[in-house]
Amino acid sequence: METVLAFLTVFTQPQLFLLVGVGTFAGVYVGAIPGLSVTMAVSILISFTFSWDVYPAIALMIGIYMGGVYGGSRTAILLNIPGAPSAIATAMDGYPMAQKGEAGTAIGVTTVMSFIGGFIGIIVLALAAPFVSDFALSFQPRDYMLLAVLGILLVGSLSTGSLVKGIFAGAFGLAIGAVGRDPLTFAERFTFDFRLLEGGISFIAVMIGMFGVSEALMQLQHADKTAVKQKISRIVPSWGTVRRHLPLSLQTSSIGVIIGALPGTGGDIAALMAYDHAKRVTKNPEVPFGQGAIEGLVAPETANNAAVGGAFIPMMTLGIPGDAVTAIMIGALFIHGLNPGPMLMVDQPHMFWFIVGALCVANCFMLLFGLTGIKLFTRIVEMPRAVLIPLIMLLSIVGAYAVNNAITDVYWMLAFGVFGYFMRHYGYPLGPVILGVILSRLLDDNWRRAIISDREDLGRFFGGILHSPLSLVLFVAVILIFVSQTPVWAKAKAMLRKESA
Repeated sequence: METVLAFLTVFTQPQLFLLVGVGTFAGVYVGAIPGLSVTMAVSILISFTFSWDVYPAIALMIGIYMGGVYGGSRTAILLNIPGAPSAIATAMDGYPMAQKGEAGTAIGVTTVMSFIGGFIGIIVLALAAPFVSDFALSFQPRDYMLLAVLGILLVGSLSTGSLVKGIFAGAFGLAIGAVGRDPLTFAERFTFDFRLLEGGISFIAVMIGMFGVSEALMQLQHADKTAVKQKISRIVPSWGTVRRHLPLSLQTSSIGVIIGALPGTGGDIAALMAYDHAKRVTKNPEVPFGQGAIEGLVAPETANNAAVGGAFIPMMTLGIPGDAVTAIMIGALFIHGLNPGPMLMVDQPHMFWFIVGALCVANCFMLLFGLTGIKLFTRIVEMPRAVLIPLIMLLSIVGAYAVNNAITDVYWMLAFGVFGYFMRHYGYPLGPVILGVILSRLLDDNWRRAIISDREDLGRFFGGILHSPLSLVLFVAVILIFVSQTPVWAKAKAMLRKESA
């Protein structure tokens, strides 16, 4: 009975209900602005909620978290500028849809699918938290390394043209991510004795430049073209559309929950892996991926929102944050005299169920706010290019500067924007560059942790893989995906199709 009452606390207390709603509304629009991350918003909130009771403080933070993860899709679809790293995959098919006049449909699909993914993550958190947390805890450094390698092999899915160009772009991203001081030895890497490079290059500056500034430069080439008129006849997707893509959303939601529960990963990696999964399992999409496929919206949006529930699993059951936002929330709970971890579930289970209830309310508010204001937002795409291009540049500059309040990040953003323009002009995909930057740290740190723990012996390292079922499964998956990317495999598939025909 106490569990039910704790779950219903948010529903029955108007103040808490309103705080979740306000937080979700703010999160949607903070998440839509490139550079203004959810992590930043939640960290600022701690100082404001220091004197509050724990329930109102957590309720507001959860609302911002849930809304912010979804909000990044808005500018990804309308302007090809992901508001958050988790919306990078959404831009790949969302923006082409906006270019066809289907921005309203794209936003409607992402909103409903984000709602479905969010609830699946919450259900898993409520029913299977101990099991999933035990599974996440079983990951060793070599498993994280293999997971990063799996992610890098996504270049084949993110490269709509030449695989060679995709590999080059991914390797370039890995090199960018390695710039700066080595986190383990503090040695300089790729700094060329420039002090400016010792702190590394901001990932957000690279992302905004590659997508935002390069898009503005591409728009300049077509300044004489009239804006595409958007069709807003139907915003909420039909039940038939939802039902047709429900199996894919369930699959990618499970990817989101598992990746979200792994400490140090998050919704951005989950969304990219889900996008790759969708390309592999969708046999005959109505529209090719990268040109406005609905599946290209369903997969990343269900995954990155399901990852929210996944991130709470290790936080609530083990006291280990699943991502940066839950790390801040652990600090907030400590401030309010609570100790996240196994004993929290025993001594104060009402806090666990209160968080589950707050996540449910935030998810409902996200659906409500996501489906409102769409007609107003889609007017952005219909703006004259004389207004739209300066708007893109303004958002890009504000977003890059807001990360560290440093003008240096704006310079990096402009430089990578020009570089991204030439990459697009010559047919090089931008997605693998961002993927390489995201995975660079995960791959580098865990490779060295793994090899150090095996006393720098490759024999012991591969022996550990063979003796661990989880490592073996990941290793076999890496081999199979690598083989499937090769030209030999493509030729073999083509020959089999001819013979079957």
